[in-house]
Amino acid sequence: MWQAEVRVDLDAIRDNVATLRARTSAEVLVAVKADGYGHGLVPSARAALAGGATWLGVAALDEALALRRAGVEAPVLAWLLAPGLPLHEGVAAGVDLGAATPELVDELVEAARRAGCPARVHLKIDTGLSRGGAVADDWPILLEAAAKAQAGGDVEVVGVWSHFACADDPGHESVDRQLAAFHEALAVAAGFGITPRYRHIANSAATLTRPDAHFDLVRVGIAAYGLSPIAGETYGLRPAMTARARVMLTKRVPAGQGVSYGLTYTTPRETTLAVVPLGYGDGVPRHASSTGPVRVGGTTARIAGRVCMDQVVVDVGDEPVTAGDVAILFGPGTSGEPTADDWAAATGTINYEIVTRFGSSRVPRHYDGEVAR
Repeated sequence: MWQAEVRVDLDAIRDNVATLRARTSAEVLVAVKADGYGHGLVPSARAALAGGATWLGVAALDEALALRRAGVEAPVLAWLLAPGLPLHEGVAAGVDLGAATPELVDELVEAARRAGCPARVHLKIDTGLSRGGAVADDWPILLEAAAKAQAGGDVEVVGVWSHFACADDPGHESVDRQLAAFHEALAVAAGFGITPRYRHIANSAATLTRPDAHFDLVRVGIAAYGLSPIAGETYGLRPAMTARARVMLTKRVPAGQGVSYGLTYTTPRETTLAVVPLGYGDGVPRHASSTGPVRVGGTTARIAGRVCMDQVVVDVGDEPVTAGDVAILFGPGTSGEPTADDWAAATGTINYEIVTRFGSSRVPRHYDGEVAR
């Protein structure tokens, strides 16, 4: 008998990737960073590949190496690399690595010599997100360093890439501006003799809305897990994660009863309270206090009062809820349960954060679907 669990439908991930693959002539990279957005690094990777992805993307080198240790042989790009990492391990494992500074190119040269094979590199240009990547003034300096390393046989420049800031807001003027900057960066790269096999800038949102930004490779993240980056649109995607628990106990209390720490919630009438053993230690945002929706006993109620570390209290009114009943925090929504989007709206965040929180918790994660077998 289980108490609380996260269930992941791997067939949904597979089918979502197939849906996205059908929208583009480019190759598809699925981001499986952050433990597959909470869905599980290796199972999500395998489901993505089953759906037609040809690349996988991670933030950290350790994530890429974990995929290799699990026997995943598909191309993997790791892009968040601080100075001093054991890059030779990634080079030896055939992991593609992102670079945005000449200093990192130098480290990659050393890593390649230590590994005994060229480092596969994707050079990143900052087209306006102002996060990772070389700014326009520094781009020629990065290109010169990479071209020299490539001529020396230590580096192979496989890709040039960037990232959108506002593609999830279709029509935002920055999208066209960034796309133009990317074209210019590619032209400058060609002047240094760098004509990469893969040019990539499109994230999930741009994959769905900007075919002119697809180039040779698109990088999809949240959409692969069935959650849309565009408010109000689903694009035929199916959410893969369900978070649920069994009611631990119920109690009948009078009107005017304070509930949970700080007694911030007071029952408006005589009611039934259901204690559900999931809390912020399991991924429930504390901002869900008195707002988070929970499906239990055939109705959707709200968390009553503050979210605790290990549990929440739900005011279910006069519903005949008893200990052992299943309380669903969120799922695909096909049976009337709340969705990750509902939770994001209730807590003032995004669906990405909701699923990633739950997948990185102590709650057991179980897998469903043909891909899981």
